[in-house]
Amino acid sequence: MLYDDIRSDRLLIEAELVPVQGSRFQPTGFPDLGAATYRGPEGTDMVLVESVQSMANRLEKTVWDDNAKDLVPALRGLPYVKVFDGQGQYLTSSITEAHRLNSPYVMDAETENGATFLDVLKREFDVEAVGLPSGSQLASVLIRHDVNTLLHGIFFARPDLFGGRLRLSRMLSAFVEARGVSVAMSGGVKLDHVDPSGDSKSGRGHVPFSRQEFSAEKITAYFNLDLAELAGLGLSPTLNDLAVGLGLYKIQALLQNGMRFRTACDFRVVETRVTQPEEFELPSLASLEETLVDLIQRASNEGSFANPSVTRLVYRKPLKEKK
Repeated sequence: MLYDDIRSDRLLIEAELVPVQGSRFQPTGFPDLGAATYRGPEGTDMVLVESVQSMANRLEKTVWDDNAKDLVPALRGLPYVKVFDGQGQYLTSSITEAHRLNSPYVMDAETENGATFLDVLKREFDVEAVGLPSGSQLASVLIRHDVNTLLHGIFFARPDLFGGRLRLSRMLSAFVEARGVSVAMSGGVKLDHVDPSGDSKSGRGHVPFSRQEFSAEKITAYFNLDLAELAGLGLSPTLNDLAVGLGLYKIQALLQNGMRFRTACDFRVVETRVTQPEEFELPSLASLEETLVDLIQRASNEGSFANPSVTRLVYRKPLKEKK
């Protein structure tokens, strides 16, 4: 095994970040809450720059080529589900959907023979069996249709699929937080030179606004790959290496290419270090790409993936027209 020398229940990675220009940045905001500010254990003023949920979305995007509507070239051959509308136009995929395989656009879409993907899962999980599938059985089905779902977790909430109790927790997680923060308040005015006293609700008139940004003594991105959960699934050496390698690829790809979170939140990486186990050396993105090409081919040859690897479905339910 490539990664059997990682003697740890977790692979923990930290990356020190700084704004690419200046010292201010805009953290993620939450409805009715604004920025998530809090006090650290030592009384230090902190702010959550990027949440676990948001970082999961960003990690998932690292493998997707939005222009090609396909996986990035180095990862093609990995299985996933691709959904088209009734006219044959691309609609969505299990890679880009918020709930991955559990998305209604995936579960209710149909195969060539008219069965829904939910029907496919019922057959593969054997819903008539007593009790929930084992972790290895769940992992086998997830790997067959979308390896990314194995890393990012799944909750099949359908009541006719084991009563909506089938789930796998997230193995790869991340967040970004800043310590020693101070608020930088600013603002401006949207000017209307045509009708300064116009109705602002209709987009007219002068509209003053405020803006809250932050500066910080230290900004850190944290990554956690749960090796204990992965080991508990009892995967083959090839699939275990594939899961670890794919997780590391996502981390490195995000650090190298995806640290512009918002217009006013653009970072560069100053230093990356592995904090557990400390002796593990983080592979480069280029070496991970080479390794994954080989692992994907080996896993495919072992029959672990759907054949063809991309499951094409058609979503026939009417879509409501956008207002």
